[in-house]
Amino acid sequence: MTNLYFVRHAHSIYSADELNRPLSERGMVDAMHITDLLKRENIDVVVSSPYKRAFQTVEGVAKHLEKEVEIMDAFKERILSEQPVADFNEAMHQVWSDFDFSLSNGESNHIAQARGIRATKEIFEKYKGQNIAIGTHGNIMVLIMNYFDPSYDYSFWKQLGMPDIYQLTFNEQQLIEVKRVYR
Repeated sequence: MTNLYFVRHAHSIYSADELNRPLSERGMVDAMHITDLLKRENIDVVVSSPYKRAFQTVEGVAKHLEKEVEIMDAFKERILSEQPVADFNEAMHQVWSDFDFSLSNGESNHIAQARGIRATKEIFEKYKGQNIAIGTHGNIMVLIMNYFDPSYDYSFWKQLGMPDIYQLTFNEQQLIEVKRVYR
């Protein structure tokens, strides 16, 4: 079995600079809790989105393992639009209502999901039979989960915590079980 621990990043300080937005003080405390929790899960590998907030959320686990965090660009958050949107909730509802719809220069659900699934399949090939912590973001995480089980949808995304962790257990690439590990 391969276990993917999708870790939605902890609370961050808002900034227009998506790549370098850091965790807030509360987020740093939550990241320490995540490290303590994942130490008990026998994690073998730590992977992260290149975004600082996702990296900071899982870097304590990598330090505990005395390993580097492997950066995988494909686990970055979906690009909703090239410009700030007037109503974020309405924009999210739109993209989740029609998987082919995208805002100006944004990624549709299908495009973002395909990106996330390519990375997930790469993880399956590279780390088969291991426990992998993946520092990522809410939307891309749920799009990946949705690929394996359509019940993970917009309503599921709306109830996510920050941070949040879901363990997905696979036999080869067949999803066997999903378990919430932290909220």
